[in-house]
Amino acid sequence: MREKEQLLGQYGEWIDRVKELAERDETLWSTPVAEGKWTVREVVCHIFRWDEYFFTEAIEKIARGEDPTSEHLDYDEFNENARHYAKACTTEALVRQTIAARERLIEAIRAMPENVYEGEYTDKDGHPFKVAQFMKDFIWHDNHHLRQLELVALM
Repeated sequence: MREKEQLLGQYGEWIDRVKELAERDETLWSTPVAEGKWTVREVVCHIFRWDEYFFTEAIEKIARGEDPTSEHLDYDEFNENARHYAKACTTEALVRQTIAARERLIEAIRAMPENVYEGEYTDKDGHPFKVAQFMKDFIWHDNHHLRQLELVALM
């Protein structure tokens, strides 16, 4: 299997985990992943908001032949905004939006011609950006949070 399809498969696993969480009792969504940590809802929203950001600021632009405009953000502020969004959103809406955001990313990457997918781009901060490395980084990020979710949800 080519690396692109393998990475897309791993990157898509997040969708399956969110669907599993959606079938669980609503109280799970308000459960912190550990004492003093985010709730399940906040973790899911955190990943959803990063997916939205990177689709809009990087993947969508690369797919259109433009340079990414992603840049280093204040992570604490970004994550705090995601937490607030999570609290204002129903579980059903959050699940729907989370799945749609990841599917949008996967579809855009899958549709990229190889030369676009394999290209090296420069983000707004002047750092190199490669689509495969982006997926690898976020597969790691997903797995980090999935380990937390598994402890609380016993997925």
